[in-house]
Amino acid sequence: MDFGLVLQTDPPASKVISLMKRAERNGFTYGWTFDSAVLWQEPFVIYSQILANTSKLTVGPMVTNPGTRTWEVTASTFATLNDMFGNRTVCGIGRGDSAMRVAGRTPNTLARISEAMKVIRALGSGQEADLGGTVVKFPWIKEDARLPVWMAAYGPKALKMTGEEADGFILQLADLYLTEYMVKAVKDAAVAAGRDPSEVKICVAAPAYVTEDDSPEALAHAREQCRWFGGMVGNHVADLVSKYGEHSAQVPEELTDYIKAREGYDYSHHGRADNPDTAFVPDEIVDRFCIIGPVEKHIEKLNALRELGVDQFAVYDMHDAQETTIDAYGSKVIPAINA
Repeated sequence: MDFGLVLQTDPPASKVISLMKRAERNGFTYGWTFDSAVLWQEPFVIYSQILANTSKLTVGPMVTNPGTRTWEVTASTFATLNDMFGNRTVCGIGRGDSAMRVAGRTPNTLARISEAMKVIRALGSGQEADLGGTVVKFPWIKEDARLPVWMAAYGPKALKMTGEEADGFILQLADLYLTEYMVKAVKDAAVAAGRDPSEVKICVAAPAYVTEDDSPEALAHAREQCRWFGGMVGNHVADLVSKYGEHSAQVPEELTDYIKAREGYDYSHHGRADNPDTAFVPDEIVDRFCIIGPVEKHIEKLNALRELGVDQFAVYDMHDAQETTIDAYGSKVIPAINA
């Protein structure tokens, strides 16, 4: 199993770069960041420094979107980084929850994501692409260029499109039941589209918090540090409920039930442990969606995820134990999983 580190690009950028270097030293092979131009610093500028200061780490956004960046510019940025550092990027893409809403826009439609994925992948891999009637190709790109595009999804239509079109699936939660349910939906869609389902990489991304023991005090602190994640996922779930209804057979209630007490969301606290808009998230959801507890609990859940077909676990490392989590994974968790 691959392991990734997910960070926000908070200033100073040097801290982001330092944590990514630490992750590579500890056996992580992917470095991801948020991409929301108003809330955080520009990730692609920072990717250049991460790549220059590491040797093998693959970097990319979790996730970019086709609305805040023009597609040929996105593709050119990835292709330039790959030309400089040797095909070490991946394009994670989605609807653009925070990036679009903070800028006063509506998240992108699936049709727009589909079109963008085709253009970005083609241009980033040295092929021609049609930009609405104008066919272009980068004249400077190398023959061996490649750019995988992984799609973030929760809803039935998005899961189906991921299986049909994307190179990878990003699932932002680590609940075992929902992972099995959604991975099956993606793989089934890939088979129905005539694809080899093994070609669709599966990445589960969620906060991980390693405690010294399983005492009530240690677990309570870990839950408070990771509760923000249930609020972030809740934004996407609220959109699904709005689209499909509160009790729809198309969306499992194991995903939707917990947002009933959700009252609103302030993006100024997005993805942060002190988010005041996540008090509605119960402990059960934190335990299901995240991985918290002593090392052996992380190993147990990660082995279960791997049995469900997960190729990568990406650690959301936005809490008060960033370095110790990276080190604990490097010294104990990753060696145990990949022994």
